[in-house]
Amino acid sequence: MVQGGPAVQIGVILVSILGLWVGARLLVDAVVRLAQRLGLSDLTIGLTVVAMGTSTPELSVSVDAALKGVGDIAVANVLGSNIYNLAFILGVVSLLKVIPIARSLVHRDGVALLASTLVGGLAILDLQITRLEGGVLAALFAAYTTYLLRTSQSEPTATSDHPLGTGGLVSPVTERVTVRGRDIGFLVGGLALVLVSGDFMVVAASELARSAGISEWVIGGTIVAAGTSTPEFAVSLVAIQRGSLGVSVGNVVGSNVFNITGIVGIAALVRPLAVSATALETLAWLSGVTILLVAALWTGRVLSRLEGAVFTASEIARWTVGLVG
Repeated sequence: MVQGGPAVQIGVILVSILGLWVGARLLVDAVVRLAQRLGLSDLTIGLTVVAMGTSTPELSVSVDAALKGVGDIAVANVLGSNIYNLAFILGVVSLLKVIPIARSLVHRDGVALLASTLVGGLAILDLQITRLEGGVLAALFAAYTTYLLRTSQSEPTATSDHPLGTGGLVSPVTERVTVRGRDIGFLVGGLALVLVSGDFMVVAASELARSAGISEWVIGGTIVAAGTSTPEFAVSLVAIQRGSLGVSVGNVVGSNVFNITGIVGIAALVRPLAVSATALETLAWLSGVTILLVAALWTGRVLSRLEGAVFTASEIARWTVGLVG
């Protein structure tokens, strides 16, 4: 229990967001160094290692919520994070600079994004996600990741202008490095910080929803979702500062595929999930945003400032309707 009124609970949520961000940063730093030793390409690291690392807050929150029997927060966190990633993060990034997209990212991973949203949506349609469905979702994510890792052997190695290099959220992937005790400490410490912060966020968000008369689904799909997406936002901003615009999209696409297949799957394996009917509205919104984004990239292989403004405005509208309406 998080004792205190709404102000205290909001404070706990804000501190938890900071803990999730710092913990994810430490975790990503350590895991990327391990990935370097395997010789993974820049694109593969962005779609797998960085994407999964920045999604550890979502994983922590959703699994913790599943253990506590709060299915609405477990699933709303994932769906809300995916909408936030596509509409707000990519929207803001494209407002800062027009984003040209690599053909492979549009064709291969755009299809994966659409397919994962479809399969995850089918599992949620009956408002129950069983362990069997969770196992299928997790297996699909494992298959997708395995495919990426295998095909990475034929991709070019990372270049020296990696966007997450010095001063960024992760180390450069231009050279092999020796894993040191410091990296192990970052890995363990980052994971512990993410887990603890995620637990506090779930408890505080649940109590805030009850005290404010707002449904757990709305809280999970907005405040908690945005909080757990702070690492993705930070990585995308660092990427655009370093001039590697494609990684801004790759990080988001990889995180979204992991969220709706891997995270929902793992959470359902831990404990079957039951969600409210509001899930269908959020699922429809996510499907629409995903289709529009992939269509925009497929047709022009670029995300313009106008498209970014539309996506950003749509997320602001969703928050307004959810929290105020």
